[in-house]
Amino acid sequence: MAGGTHSGMRSSRRRRAMADINVVPYIDVMLVLLVIFMVTAPLVAPSVINLPSVGGSAQQQQTPPLVVSIKGNGDVSVRYKDDSGSHEQQMTQADLKNFVSTRAGANPDQPVVIAAEKTVQYDTVMSVMSDLKSLGVKRVGLLVKSK
Repeated sequence: MAGGTHSGMRSSRRRRAMADINVVPYIDVMLVLLVIFMVTAPLVAPSVINLPSVGGSAQQQQTPPLVVSIKGNGDVSVRYKDDSGSHEQQMTQADLKNFVSTRAGANPDQPVVIAAEKTVQYDTVMSVMSDLKSLGVKRVGLLVKSK
């Protein structure tokens, strides 16, 4: 009887030992695959696409923006570029509306940038911005200085 129970304990030990998984061969295989991929990756050249060319296409020229400057005392000036060069004009808000509406009619995609001093009230900047939007200016931005 004692021999029977003793042989039963050996079989349970054997089963426990067989249940362990040896992961060392798997790690070796993964390291070999990693080395293979690291060696072959720089050798694989990306495919080059030969694009067709189209004759007569002109690059789009971006129109320079109108810069509306608002000073601390409320003076408004407009700086713009055209064929004859760069110009700057002092004007009132009513003159600004007329000027921008004529420029928007000639070039509807021209962006407008508002450059206001730090001391200008928020209400003044917003009124100029809303006037520009009401005139149909599609792109209005604020000019800031990076730190």
